Amino acid sequence: MTKKSLNTSAISAPDNPQTRPVIVSSAHLAAGKSAELSEFEFGLIISGNAFNRWITRCMAAAGVSDMTTIEVLVLHHVNHRARSKKLADIAFLLNIEDTHVVNYALKKLQNLDLIATEKRGKEVLYSTNEKGQAVCAKYFEVREQVLVASLAGGAQESFELQELARFLRGLSGLYDQASRAATSF
Repeated sequence: MTKKSLNTSAISAPDNPQTRPVIVSSAHLAAGKSAELSEFEFGLIISGNAFNRWITRCMAAAGVSDMTTIEVLVLHHVNHRARSKKLADIAFLLNIEDTHVVNYALKKLQNLDLIATEKRGKEVLYSTNEKGQAVCAKYFEVREQVLVASLAGGAQESFELQELARFLRGLSGLYDQASRAATSF
């Protein structure tokens, strides 16, 4: 392909007839050493947006409309293992740098009467109340019927999902390191 054709969203690896087109959102980023990384990033973008859309709509089907992705994620984590959690721990686990974003979500969840707070010394701890637990249980039911039921459920699929999750967690570390490097670039 010529440089002019890099303006398209699909490019092919040069001099290899067995390669398939690489689908990317920004061909100028795929022109470097790793077109595969650009293709992966595009897949991450569209799957991330689909996931965000899914969890907010699943939450609406569970009975709570108008929640943002962050609010849904925070609710599920606060409900996780029925243990109270600190703001900093919630932000850390979800890899959210700005605790104000998590704090805002917690305030909205309180206003929706889905979580309770408890003060221990200077710390405020968050946990789901009965209503929050019921919403999480309903979300689980909807998820099982709508999403999980569409999976094949075989051992190979389970293995592939586990490997993909492991890969994504590892890749998040690479992106975090690159973020730190870019800050001082």
